[in-house]
Amino acid sequence: MTKGKLVAACFVWVILVAIGAAAWKLIFKPARQQAQEAVQAEELAAREAARREQLELAGSESRYKHTVNLHLDSFSGYAVLRSEPFGEELRNAGIRLNLVDDGADYTARLAALKSGEAQMAAFTIDALIKTSSKMNDLPATIVALIDETTGADAIVAYTEKIPNVDALNAAEMKFVLTPDSPSETLARVVMSRFDLTKLGTDPFVSVNDAEEVFKRYKNSKPTDPVAYVMWEPYVSQMLTNPATHVVVDSSRFPSTIVDVIVAGRDFLLKQPDVVREVVKAYMTSVYQYRERERMLSLVIADAQATGSPLTPEQAAKLVDGIWWKNTQENLAHMGLLPDKPLPHVEDMVANLIGILKSTGGIDRDPTDGKANYWFYSKVFEDLRDFHPGSKSETVRDIRLPALSESQWSELTSIGTAKVPPLVFARGTDRLTSRAQVVLDELAANLNSTRFYVSIVGNASKQGNLEQNQRLAESRAEVARTYLIDKGVDQNRIRAVGSEPSGTTSVTFKLGQLPY
Repeated sequence: MTKGKLVAACFVWVILVAIGAAAWKLIFKPARQQAQEAVQAEELAAREAARREQLELAGSESRYKHTVNLHLDSFSGYAVLRSEPFGEELRNAGIRLNLVDDGADYTARLAALKSGEAQMAAFTIDALIKTSSKMNDLPATIVALIDETTGADAIVAYTEKIPNVDALNAAEMKFVLTPDSPSETLARVVMSRFDLTKLGTDPFVSVNDAEEVFKRYKNSKPTDPVAYVMWEPYVSQMLTNPATHVVVDSSRFPSTIVDVIVAGRDFLLKQPDVVREVVKAYMTSVYQYRERERMLSLVIADAQATGSPLTPEQAAKLVDGIWWKNTQENLAHMGLLPDKPLPHVEDMVANLIGILKSTGGIDRDPTDGKANYWFYSKVFEDLRDFHPGSKSETVRDIRLPALSESQWSELTSIGTAKVPPLVFARGTDRLTSRAQVVLDELAANLNSTRFYVSIVGNASKQGNLEQNQRLAESRAEVARTYLIDKGVDQNRIRAVGSEPSGTTSVTFKLGQLPY
């Protein structure tokens, strides 16, 4: 063999060896490795199966059939959800409860419900609406009412600068508040119910929390055109200054700042029995804390455990400013006790959607006006005959008591209701069709407030003044009768005539008994 042929043969063998090595490295070796790994995986799985079988044979059946991840935050109104009785009721029902504190991140909370990471959660109705609007979806539905604030949230200001709600009606006025909180909702409710048309387009000064609102107050001057919207215990802390007062609080807007239990829609459709057991366990636990002293002790212990300790005085103010809903009250709100004087949850939702849309809180309603999509009443339909304890529960009455003549004269004027001009034809007390529409809207708004209403009639200054005075009184009385026919409680509404001022309109003044 010549030298050239030898070199060529060697070169070919080198190439063949290289191809073989590459094939071994890229094809045969990985295949062999995969086969070995598959065998190892099978052996590992077999050992794990044997281990599990051994554990099961030498163990007992789990008491838990289901796990519920419930997302919430440290709000004291959720103390019952964190209580031992609630956890014990669920354990007895075979449900493992995992509470997840998300720091009031409502967007993350709703996303967790949508993804299935959370099965249930606590929300305020307004936060559920706002967050669902941003998502343009409704992945969760209300299954029970937890509580509503009845004074725990308030607008506080210097009395001399802002003596009442009407004094808020100024272009330079600002509200210092925590965005996406019940405090923001309270401010929006006030903006929607009172004549505050002079407010700027963006009157909110947003800060992180109520503590920061309080710090802003401490650094302010009494002459600043500022109102502070906060919750307990900071409301009480600000009121230690005798120069300040509550302009208006959440007790005046029933069924507005309301906390609820929601369930993810997918979970509810798949596990309705589990959702019902959670609600049943919660209502049983609320019953155990129905006495004020027991709830007070729970709130104090809960605040300590969540890292926000309260003094007994602060806890007492907070407990007195929250109305925890019992089973019968939930049945009433769900429309299952129609003879009881509590608003239907559908109307509560529709009312809040209207407030948020009219004040710029939301851009859209993801249900396009279908307020019935926001709640699921069947849970309480199934619990209609459920009794959480031996003593019967009552549905508390939120209607205002009737006033004597002297009490009507003692009312503190809060502000002027936000109502388009109610105009009568000249010289008559006849309501026009437009005036009837205005009164229909006012009746709905008044039913979501707890103020006394003085209807002030008016008339022309020309002609017989005594006759005009009677016409002014008659116009006020006609408006009063119409509102009563539309469901406004007659105990809280009074017609008065004013000295004729030259207009034919009627105005509505809202008032309350002095604190």
